[in-house]
Amino acid sequence: MNKATKVTRKHKHLRVPVLPEEEEQIARNARAANLPVAVFLRNIGQGYEARSILDNRRVEELARINGDLGRLGGLLKLWLTNDERTVAFGEATIRALLAKIEATQDRMYGVMREVLILKATKGQR
Repeated sequence: MNKATKVTRKHKHLRVPVLPEEEEQIARNARAANLPVAVFLRNIGQGYEARSILDNRRVEELARINGDLGRLGGLLKLWLTNDERTVAFGEATIRALLAKIEATQDRMYGVMREVLILKATKGQR
């Protein structure tokens, strides 16, 4: 920022005594949120919930899984509407497709479970 765009305000520095292991934990949490320690602590102190970059990765993973389910559902819909492109689909193919949908749902539930467990364990600290 140059002087013309710099916001003028009196900066206050808060001093908080912490143990070395607490300092390390705060630094790890700041890194997980992809923030500098000062910004992380300021945000937490103002009541903002820290979002981990892991949360974003899980959301992206859930979006990919959702896309997989959409594609699998599209194939099933083609078969159910007797689309000519699915003439070669036999019962074994449909059973395999349904098994794949179920496995993909299980994957999605696993990711959601991990997110909820991670969130719950963070809340207990």
